[in-house]
Amino acid sequence: MADLAAQDAEDLVERFRTTMQRLAGGVTVVSLRHGATDLAMTATAVASVSLRPPMVLFCVHTDARMRDALDEVDTWAVSILDASAQVAAERLASPGRPAAGQLIGIDHTRGPRSGAALLAPAQGWLECRTAWVKTAGDHDVVVGHVLAADLGGTGTGALVHHLGRIRPLPGR
Repeated sequence: MADLAAQDAEDLVERFRTTMQRLAGGVTVVSLRHGATDLAMTATAVASVSLRPPMVLFCVHTDARMRDALDEVDTWAVSILDASAQVAAERLASPGRPAAGQLIGIDHTRGPRSGAALLAPAQGWLECRTAWVKTAGDHDVVVGHVLAADLGGTGTGALVHHLGRIRPLPGR
């Protein structure tokens, strides 16, 4: 009976994954500066939480280096990627990539409020300070106060995550 319950649970996980892949989501990069190291990860679980005060959230796997660094660093940035950033997004989504040199070859500047990398191929950037973190299954939800919000180019298209792939969405 326990084997059947475990199989049903795994079947549900696979059905859930396949179903959620059909929900198109915007592609961002969340970054932070941990000592002398830039950490960055592709994130599709990013959402606006509040307008007054401005707040945003992202989700990070509980065993990710980024999650560990958030225990020591309370500022981070979100780059809302444009259509030209597909290669960077895919690279920063690769599990097990080395911590050092993650942003080599990716054009970026340093955020004045967070010190985190702001990727150049983006439609906009947010710099944030962590308000709270809460565990939700195998991920942690990180909610932050927005310290700065800036716009990038318009009409540059976007990246979306759909059916398990990162895809460009053309601009105007």
